Amino acid sequence: MTVGTIVWLSSELMFFAALFAALFTLKGETEGPWPPEDVHLNVGLAATLTALLVISSGTQHLAANAVERGDLAGLRRWMTLTIVLGTVFIAGQAYEWSELGFAISSHPFGSAFFTLTGFHGLHVIGGILALAVVLGRSTQQAFAVNGATTVEMVTAYWHFVDVVWIAVFAVLYLLS
Repeated sequence: MTVGTIVWLSSELMFFAALFAALFTLKGETEGPWPPEDVHLNVGLAATLTALLVISSGTQHLAANAVERGDLAGLRRWMTLTIVLGTVFIAGQAYEWSELGFAISSHPFGSAFFTLTGFHGLHVIGGILALAVVLGRSTQQAFAVNGATTVEMVTAYWHFVDVVWIAVFAVLYLLS
């Protein structure tokens, strides 16, 4: 992987660490129950979406393995499935948001919940777009020259996004 990718992922890690620090600060400073009584998260839906995102990490790993073997058809097949799974994750998150009985301005938990899940969702959308660009580039002749490195970098980003979601899911859905 390139140094730039490592530095960029490190900065993303610090960004999410700051969001988690804000969440824990809000939780520590908030009087009353955490989350508030009007919060009813759909843990079953979130667990299903988590499983889909973890599976998408596996499909992206298979895409990276395929490009290493020179199997561009396999790369395209697995990367397309990764994009589909990421898109289902985003659609599921949008559905969940539409069903919640609280807003970002309702209370500190709402602020933390929508900020963490929203920024994560934006990162997933960014990953989907990056995957789509790489998928499109895989049809070009020049892809054979540096395609494996590009796939490796976008795969590292996708794994990062998945790991961050596992932390978000654990903190917001399981430990709250």
